[in-house]
Amino acid sequence: MQRFLWRRLLVSLIFLFFLASSIWTLLPSAALAYNNPDLLPNTQTPIIDLANSLTSIQEERLVQELEQFETETGWKLRVLTQYDRTPGLAVKDFWDLDDKSILLVADSRGGNILNFNVGDDVYKLLPRTFWVELQTRFGNLYFVREEGEDQSILQSLASIETCLRQGGCNVVPGLPREQWILTLVSSVVGGIICGFAAHPRREGQIVAWQWALIFSPLWGILFFAFGVGPVVTRTSEWLPLMRNFTGFLIGALVAYLSPAFSRSSASEL
Repeated sequence: MQRFLWRRLLVSLIFLFFLASSIWTLLPSAALAYNNPDLLPNTQTPIIDLANSLTSIQEERLVQELEQFETETGWKLRVLTQYDRTPGLAVKDFWDLDDKSILLVADSRGGNILNFNVGDDVYKLLPRTFWVELQTRFGNLYFVREEGEDQSILQSLASIETCLRQGGCNVVPGLPREQWILTLVSSVVGGIICGFAAHPRREGQIVAWQWALIFSPLWGILFFAFGVGPVVTRTSEWLPLMRNFTGFLIGALVAYLSPAFSRSSASEL
């Protein structure tokens, strides 16, 4: 009985050994599919669209735009889209990427399709926080689902070009609706805190300025840092700013008057 078990165990080990060997022999061809310099085009082009994220018309227009931008400014923008195949590090020599180069890699296999390889000279004008915001704004799955991979690439490049032409940016230009809503909510909450703090605590007092000043770090951060700051640094439009100011005032007025309303209703009862 023991010999039989040992024989079965030996046969199983031999089978697993040959199975692992056969799988191992297949690995080199699979690796070539993921890192293959042969995927590079024969002629120079600023775009290698292996994932077919762009239409032919979009690619032609973008090639002209990137070449013209490089001629005018000296900044080199390159685009690589990939899915199950990629030329890998071969693109560095193919495009001669240097300190004034920006490589946008679009790969839909991850949670965020955008990645950026940025030269050292670029960081002097566009800091690392800029690239994090750019990636999260245009590369997230929600944006890609609503707008498409092509718009994710095109709008990212447009933001980069705009900032490089104007001499640099600390934040990504433009104020998306979702981000503006967050600034509006922050402004309203800041106004509510300010209104509650400024409500009079004793007879004859109209506004409790001392309490408003004590709580000013809280409502000031919510309103100025998170309500006004993101708006003025991303857009020159006055309408979002006016709406945030209005939201702050309404929140402060409602919070300031609500204790008075509650006292008056209690006294009537």
